[in-house]
Amino acid sequence: MAIDFSITSSIASSGRKTFSAQRIKSSEPKFIIGSKTNYEGNYGLFNTSVTTGLAYNPEDYVSEFGFLAYFIYPTAMAESSGSFKCLNTYDRAQFTFSFMQYAAHVPNGDFIKFFRRLLQLPNASDYFPKLVLSNNRICYKATNGTLSPLESDTSSQALMDYLNPSLNDVENQELICSARFIHWATNDANHRKAQVASAIELYKENMKSYHNRYGLDGVPAHVCQMICDIRHQGRAKSDRIALALNTNGNYEKAFTNLCTIGNTNYQSRINTVRNTIKKLTDLGKFSMKYNAKTGEFVKI
Repeated sequence: MAIDFSITSSIASSGRKTFSAQRIKSSEPKFIIGSKTNYEGNYGLFNTSVTTGLAYNPEDYVSEFGFLAYFIYPTAMAESSGSFKCLNTYDRAQFTFSFMQYAAHVPNGDFIKFFRRLLQLPNASDYFPKLVLSNNRICYKATNGTLSPLESDTSSQALMDYLNPSLNDVENQELICSARFIHWATNDANHRKAQVASAIELYKENMKSYHNRYGLDGVPAHVCQMICDIRHQGRAKSDRIALALNTNGNYEKAFTNLCTIGNTNYQSRINTVRNTIKKLTDLGKFSMKYNAKTGEFVKI
């Protein structure tokens, strides 16, 4: 049975219009979807709140994913403070969700792969009854059963428009889709696990690519993590990273160099990543280096 929501709005103490949802025909409490915001002339929602129990804790996943559960943690803290229900719908991606902020505008990108994974969960049809996975493509299923792909190797625009019809205002479809994602993440551990598995897979594949570009065999995890975070956010291109790494094997100098990339505009984020890495290092969780042959991290 499809899960439906009623939508209400109010003015928060910040003065922003805030939208909430409540599951229809249920005694479940009302929950916040997000607040309306204006970004570079676009209108959409944002929700960065972290609810107890709904923040990413690597200890919950290390038994299954090993060191990589820690490796993604600094970026998760920088992106969303680890919030499994972090949302924004106001920029060119039109829909961005998860503790790692997967963005819908990239064909075959992190959001697309994550959503494909979600649509394989047993309760997917409860949340998105009109979306199905066919030939590993997210498709819209019409009443007569006809399937229309919403994404391809070259575009995800149709899926973006399904989740958020426009950036001109906050529409009902945008609110309903946002409510579905938030409610699903809040109430289903398998949804949260899908977020984590997607992040692990993403960073594992990225490390293979970054090794081919930068030569990362034997490089300590803290240096590799900062590279991954720079590339995940997109705050520098490859040549700038390669220059920072050109230290004749002095990895501490390389790490310091990497921490200066983007510091004019993103110092707060860099501090979060660096401080989280230090915390993990002090706990003895980050004494690892990359093994390019196996594509895994091994103890130093």
